[in-house]
Amino acid sequence: MTSVLATKPTKKPPKNRLFDWKLLLGALAVLALLVLSLFTGVYDVTDGEDGAAMFAITRIPRTVALVLAGAAMAMCGLVMQLLTQNKFVEPTTTGTTEWAGLGLLTVMILLPDPSLFARTTGAIVFAFVGTMIFFAFLRQVTLRSSLIVPIVGIMLGAVVSSISTFFALQTDLLQNLGIWFAGSFTSVLRGQYEALYIVAIVVIAVFILADRLTVAGLGEDVATNIGVNYNRIILVGTGLVAIATGVVTVIVGNLPFLGLIVPNIISMFRGDNLRSNLPWVCLLGIAIVTICDLIGRVIIMPFEIPVSLVLGIVGAAVFVIILLRQRRYG
Repeated sequence: MTSVLATKPTKKPPKNRLFDWKLLLGALAVLALLVLSLFTGVYDVTDGEDGAAMFAITRIPRTVALVLAGAAMAMCGLVMQLLTQNKFVEPTTTGTTEWAGLGLLTVMILLPDPSLFARTTGAIVFAFVGTMIFFAFLRQVTLRSSLIVPIVGIMLGAVVSSISTFFALQTDLLQNLGIWFAGSFTSVLRGQYEALYIVAIVVIAVFILADRLTVAGLGEDVATNIGVNYNRIILVGTGLVAIATGVVTVIVGNLPFLGLIVPNIISMFRGDNLRSNLPWVCLLGIAIVTICDLIGRVIIMPFEIPVSLVLGIVGAAVFVIILLRQRRYG
């Protein structure tokens, strides 16, 4: 005789869906922020004589750059945290951004008047090499604490930054170096930001490779056992991060802590599934960058504060909260 308990269906745990009504509400909220960004500024595009021209030349490119840069850097943090199995890793805590800046400086020194393509290529190549050096170091050294990883990355970035400063002083490019790392959308104009569309392709590629990147994040032994080429996925993931970081560094500049705080916030509520979390990570990255940019535009209007300054303050505070939370809960 079959017992009642044996025939009673078991309740399956809920799964994180890729698209649901909460994601739609989040997208609408981000869309409202972007509309606000389009109409925020010193120049009134609704009543000015050249309002339509200013709207097309400055406001639309700036808002598109906010979307692409915010989504790209948040996604880079998510991928790097997955590949290194460390929640405190992102381009600004591994030296990737500093390597991209060194590549940009190298191109400026070697070529008198480099094109945007040349500058972007130099930043991408150096970002890739620097990230691979960081990964190679992690594979050779056994670290007892996850906090050591970002500390090592920050130290490596400081060394690379000091090298960039030295050569910038020798070639009278120190002011340019400071502008590149300012992290501001002020100079984003029509005809000067289109290279950022490359990061949209990177986001799509990460979404396609989400399952393989997730497997690689479980470790080399697990990935090899189920037939995934671990080293190849690490190279592809690093290459995608380098492309996005290099392009954003050349067009916008440094966006500190964005790739650190966004994936951690999403992970607290939704777990660590890359495919289902990627839309949320991109949305939250866009929202945070847009809010910080709006604050920088209005707080001392008619002047602007670089978005990196506001983002650095917010990101540092959230970083400390995450550290304290890890120490409390383990």
